[in-house]
Amino acid sequence: MKTQRKVQVGDRTIGDGEPVYIIAEIGINHNGSLNMAKKLIDGAVFAGCDAVKFQKRTPEISTPMGQWNLERDTPWGRMTYIDYRRKIEFGLNEFTEIDSYCKQKGIHWFASAWDECAVDFIEQFSPVAFKLASATITDIELIRKIRNTGKPVILSSGMSSMDQIEQAISLLDFQKLLLAQSTSTYPCKLNELNLMVIRSFLKKYNAVPIGYSGHETGLATTYAAVALGASFIERHITLDRALWGTDQAASVEIGGMFRLVKDIRDIEKAMGDGKKIVYESEKSAQKKLRKYHDQLV
Repeated sequence: MKTQRKVQVGDRTIGDGEPVYIIAEIGINHNGSLNMAKKLIDGAVFAGCDAVKFQKRTPEISTPMGQWNLERDTPWGRMTYIDYRRKIEFGLNEFTEIDSYCKQKGIHWFASAWDECAVDFIEQFSPVAFKLASATITDIELIRKIRNTGKPVILSSGMSSMDQIEQAISLLDFQKLLLAQSTSTYPCKLNELNLMVIRSFLKKYNAVPIGYSGHETGLATTYAAVALGASFIERHITLDRALWGTDQAASVEIGGMFRLVKDIRDIEKAMGDGKKIVYESEKSAQKKLRKYHDQLV
C-alpha cells in the first residue's frame, strides 16, 4: 500500500489528496508598519490564501556581528544594519495584534524563527507550525529547539546541499515534517528554480509532503510546481513590488495572489485521478463523430 504523505497543520491537513495549502509570506514586507501588515493580511484573505507567514529575529543574536556596523539607506534614513534590524522587527504588542487579527479574519499565521529566543517568543502564540528558513538549516541547536515545540515544521531547502538537508531532517520529527524546494535568490532566475527537485524529493521522502517556496517573478512556474506534485506553496506577498525592501521585487501583489490562488484551484480540479474514462459529456460527440461505436480493433 502506498504511504500517505499527510501532516496536520492547525485545522488543515496538508498532503496527498488534499487541497494545496497556500502561504502568503509577509516576512518583513511590512517594513516595520503594523498597519501595512494588516493590509497584507487582508490581501491574503481576499486572495483566498490559507496562511500568512512572518519572520521573527532577535537582532543581536541572528545578525552576524560582521554586519552590525555596515551602513545602509533605509526609509528612516541612513543607519547601521543592526539598527535597521531592530527598527523593522515586530515585538510583543505587534504580534499580539497580528495574532488577534488573523484569528478574527480566519486565516492561519506562523513565522520563521531565526534564533532560539525567537522560537520562545513565537511559541507563546501557539502557532500552527514553524518555518525553518533556508538560512538557518545548519543551525543544529535551533532545529532541536523548534522540534521540541512539537509543532509541524516546514523546512525550506534554499542555499543548501543534500547533505545539509539530510542532516536537518535527521534532527526533526519525520511525521511532522514538510519539505520545500527553494532557491534563495531574490528574485530568482528561471534556470535556477530547478522545479524537478520537487519530483526528486517526492521520490526520496515517500512519507513527507513536498512543497515549493518561490522567489521568482511571475506565476507560471508556481503553477508548474503544483502540477509536479507540490502539496503546499509559499510566495511572498506585497502591496507594491516597487516598495522599499529586499524581498519586494520577488513578491506577488494582491491582485496577482488572487489569480494565483484561483488558478491553483482550477489546476486541482483539472488534474483528475489519473484513471482514463469516457465522460458522459463526451458521449454526444462520440455518437456524432465516431464511425464505429464501441468497437475494439
